[in-house]
Amino acid sequence: MPSLESYTRNLPYSYALGLFPASELMRKRPELAKRLLVSSKAENSEGLQALRELCQKHHVREENADRVLSRISGKDNCFAAVVFDKFQGELTNGNHLVLHHPSDKGNLGTMLRTALGFGYTDIAIIRPAADAFDPHVVRASMGAIFGLNVRYYDDFADYRCEFPEHALYPFMLDASVPLSEGVRQKKEPFALIMGNEGSGLPAEFAQMGQAVRIPHSGEIDSLNLSIAAAIGMYIFKEE
Repeated sequence: MPSLESYTRNLPYSYALGLFPASELMRKRPELAKRLLVSSKAENSEGLQALRELCQKHHVREENADRVLSRISGKDNCFAAVVFDKFQGELTNGNHLVLHHPSDKGNLGTMLRTALGFGYTDIAIIRPAADAFDPHVVRASMGAIFGLNVRYYDDFADYRCEFPEHALYPFMLDASVPLSEGVRQKKEPFALIMGNEGSGLPAEFAQMGQAVRIPHSGEIDSLNLSIAAAIGMYIFKEE
């Protein structure tokens, strides 16, 4: 078997680090799995045994890989991982979450997990952006990425060309209405558009669809991106 490299964006494969993300991969996308890596320090827990059984069922080879696990995770307490082939999702005509230039890996993973929890399975990510297949993003998503259709676009115009009929709801402070007002007028299918953690959405998004804002006190300048995305997804789902 070829040696495994530390993760970079250009690699065709990545790593699901930890028992739960690795198990989610094996339950949802087992055809992507290539190798099960296990530390000699791992206890033969119920979770590890279940992961082993899933890998055996799908003919995924198990290897003892203490040094590799330490190198790819950057930690000494990562006891299992599954190597998987990266994939490009195809979006459906359902409701979308559009992430415009997200840069923080933790935020991205959290938003992917939240999206799956609220039933948003189609995620468009506009470059430049954090890498959804970075092992730290996969782990932050707790394996939710394997239940999603994630597709990257070089710019927003490419996304809009593919889905011209979706009602657009950019989340921004300027030229926007309160979220409660915007959701009362919602049309489906829709796309909720979230901007970069630091800069938000460019000003031209205020002219696209119906811009909305989440009201908050003047004691803060803005909400964390993953929190704002969670609020938006929940409200639009429930109304």
